[in-house]
Amino acid sequence: MSIQSELQATIADMVGEGKGILAADESLPTIAKRFKAVNVESTEENRRAYRSLLLTTPGLGEFISGVILFEETLGQKTADGKPLPQAAAEQGVVPGIKVDKGTIPLVNAPGDLVTQGLDGLADRLTGYKEQGARFAKWREVYPIAGHNPTMLGIKTNAEVLARYAAICQSLGIVPIVEPEVLLDGDHTIERCFEVTEAVQHAVFHALHRHRVELEHIILKPSMILPGKDAPKKAGPQEIAEKTLAQLRRTVPAAVPSINFLSGGQTPEEATANLNAINAMAGNAPWQLSFSYARALQDPVLKTWQGKAENAQVAQQALYKRAKLNSVARTGSYTSEMEKD
Repeated sequence: MSIQSELQATIADMVGEGKGILAADESLPTIAKRFKAVNVESTEENRRAYRSLLLTTPGLGEFISGVILFEETLGQKTADGKPLPQAAAEQGVVPGIKVDKGTIPLVNAPGDLVTQGLDGLADRLTGYKEQGARFAKWREVYPIAGHNPTMLGIKTNAEVLARYAAICQSLGIVPIVEPEVLLDGDHTIERCFEVTEAVQHAVFHALHRHRVELEHIILKPSMILPGKDAPKKAGPQEIAEKTLAQLRRTVPAAVPSINFLSGGQTPEEATANLNAINAMAGNAPWQLSFSYARALQDPVLKTWQGKAENAQVAQQALYKRAKLNSVARTGSYTSEMEKD
């Protein structure tokens, strides 16, 4: 199969009506923090058991078309010895892999960060592909503060995202491009709009320079939200209006799917906001979907608590949240559905 057909086949499998992506790619420090909140020790066995529970959830493939895995998970197996990427694929869920190596401060841009991991990326991707990964994910983050992000920060991060995406496509791996404008801070929703617009413009200019085929990427952006400490909050209607206005200004129609990150929203907020966006989207050229981590997993972790006897109920919690977000993709979710 040619690289072009490989990329197209993966996009076809991942961009489905009513489906979204489960992000289960927490790094070791992050999953330790999530486990600690429910009094579970972050051992390799507990991580394997938890991620196995996620990927073997009955019916998961009805609403989830792809799963982003952490490197460790690619090599782990279910209790009966099946590789976890295979367990996902058998549900109709495309396995993918987070490939960035985390952020460091960007020199000469105080307050801005840049993501590491480009060195040796092609070799790592080749290995991940042999383990079953068909797409990858790379995240750049943009803190909002008085002087941040700087123009240097915006341009450097865009360049790194584009280099990563070009390397992925050269190997037949679909890149998820994630420019995350952080929710931390007390900034207004207008300030978030302004920063996100500048970030997205820079990202698409860089993708163009690096000859990345937009038909074979998935964009994973933040919604337009006020900072979590902002005195003035915003409802789903305003969030949807501003998010769609910003996307129309910056994201070319060639991009097949925009899968929002939840970025610190509660599961209910993330679903309600996704619903409002889809209800208002009209004839938007892209699919408007989700790629949630906490907003899908929080209820699962709270139900599971590291106990094998809770696994089935925890899987039901995941199925429910995935289903509600699937409904939100049609703009017909209501808060009443949370009670079912």
